[in-house]
Amino acid sequence: MIFKIRGYSITFEKAPTVAYLCLLPLLIALGVWQLGRAEEKRLFLEQQEQGLASSEIIQLSSAVDGNADALRYKKVQAAGHYDQAHQFLIDNQISAGKAGYFVLTPFVLEGEAKAVLVNRGWVPLNQNRAVLPDLQIKEDQTMIRGRINRFPGVGIKLAGAEIPTKGWPSVLQVADSQVLARKLAYPLFPFQIELDEDQAEGFKREWKTTAIMLPEQHIAYAIQWFALAFTLTALFIWYSCKRNDE
Repeated sequence: MIFKIRGYSITFEKAPTVAYLCLLPLLIALGVWQLGRAEEKRLFLEQQEQGLASSEIIQLSSAVDGNADALRYKKVQAAGHYDQAHQFLIDNQISAGKAGYFVLTPFVLEGEAKAVLVNRGWVPLNQNRAVLPDLQIKEDQTMIRGRINRFPGVGIKLAGAEIPTKGWPSVLQVADSQVLARKLAYPLFPFQIELDEDQAEGFKREWKTTAIMLPEQHIAYAIQWFALAFTLTALFIWYSCKRNDE
């Protein structure tokens, strides 16, 4: 297809045109996606800052909304008892270069049939993997304090990683509250409580906030994608446009 404009002819050859029409929407879509990610990260950091700065302490009960994202990093306290007989170990957790587990212990709320998983901290792996750590609790009935957070994540989730082993304590790779609730036979909140460092019945605790890519970095990537789309368009026009006397 050829268009003539004054002293120039614009020729749209099939192969370059098809390639351009395929690549341009992709580059623009990637730029728009990065802008969306920037907004998500901005909202997340704002929520994280509010949660860490808030002095409000939530009294956990069944009436509390189970939205883990909305409650993340907020302070919480709860009265009840630990289910010492049924505990979970999240495998492949590293602390100071050593392998170990996070200990998740169900905490049944006082006067209710619902529980929350309390992350009591990190324990080292025994030289013999078949020997699991001692998770004994001295006082089952207590008041606990901590902060709400998502369960520990992994980079790549393998098939079956959320399935706990038989017996107790039960070992798993990825914590899924619905799967664990079925094993326990009672309902769980869809988040964990990271036990405060001054609370009893805990192990090594070094709670951190999640490190994420900043919104500004996503915006920079978006600009790069849009710049590539502009460059592609300029090259396509330059390639397609010829002077009539050439």
